Order: sequence, then structure tokens, then C-alpha cells
Amino acid sequence: QVQLVESGGGSVQPGGSLRLSCAASGRTFHDFAMGWFRQAPGKEREFVASISWSGGPTYYADYVKGRFTVSRENAKNTLYLQMNSLKSADTAVYYCAAGVTGRAYNYWGQGTQVTVSS
Repeated sequence: QVQLVESGGGSVQPGGSLRLSCAASGRTFHDFAMGWFRQAPGKEREFVASISWSGGPTYYADYVKGRFTVSRENAKNTLYLQMNSLKSADTAVYYCAAGVTGRAYNYWGQGTQVTVSS
């Protein structure tokens, strides 16, 4: 199986920045799409951003466009989510996910908490 482990979460004041990392192992990833999702208390998990492991299009939810950037470093098998201009609404558990491009995300990490507060 593919294993995904998120890190980099924490607490930050509004307007601050964090960079999340997702370390992947268990296979090669040339044909995988990688995505970030988040889930706030009492709400369903929602899409944040995605990128192909080997290149291709990126996608962003409207509420993070211009603030978040998804990227990857293939040599380290690591996916990143750079989060800038954070606001309280971004508070959630953030999850890394992977799946064959064009199919469902079927591998998930355990999540990392991001808290934005004064």
C-alpha cells in the first residue's frame, strides 16, 4: 500500500503562513494525482488543492486561490502545501491524498492540525 504522512501543521495568527508536507512511500508515483483536503469540526472533508506527481495541471478550491500553493519534490517523494495569508476559516485538519490520475483518491494520510487564531 501507499503510505502518506503529513507534517508541518501548527498554530498561527491570522495573516501568517505555514507549509505542510506529505511524505509518500510504498510505490512510484509517476501516474498519481496528489491532493490536499481539509476537515473542520462538524463539517465534511473538502477539497483544497491537487497536482500530478509527475507534472500536469494544478487545481485549487476557490477559497484558497491566490493564498495557497501546491507543489511536489519528486526526489524526496514529498508533496507540499504552502499556505499564506491564513485566516480563521482555514482552521481544520489537513489531509494528504493520492490516487491514480483520473480516478478516485484511495490513499489518505492521518492529517495534521492547522489552527489560525489571535
